[in-house]
Amino acid sequence: MKTAFTCLYYLENDSNCLLEIKRNDLPVNADISDVFRWLHLNKQTSEFSPLTFRSMDSSDEVQERFFDEGYLKFNDQTGTYIEKFNSAQHQLENKKGTAISPELKKAISQYLGC
Repeated sequence: MKTAFTCLYYLENDSNCLLEIKRNDLPVNADISDVFRWLHLNKQTSEFSPLTFRSMDSSDEVQERFFDEGYLKFNDQTGTYIEKFNSAQHQLENKKGTAISPELKKAISQYLGC
C-alpha cells in the first residue's frame, strides 16, 4: 500500500520539529506547493503550522530554506531555524536517515487529513 507522504527532511530539538514532506496521495497534476510541504511542530502544544516556502539555496555542505515565517540553515548534522523578525532562534539536530516515529507519522497524517 502506498503511503500518503514521504519525509524528505527531518530536524528537531526538545521543543520543535521541522519537516519537509512529499505528498504521495495527490494527483499528478497537483500544484507543487501542495506536493512538497514544510511543517513546523511545536512539541509543547502538539500543534502543526505550515511554513510557506519562498526559496532555497544549497551547496555541498549547507542547505538554506527561506519561508515567510523564518529562515532555516542546515547541514548533515545540525540546523538553525530563525523565526521571522528574530523572535526566536532554534538549534536543531538533523535526523537525516532516521525514520519518523509511528506517533509522528500518525499526527502528520491527521494534520494533512489523509
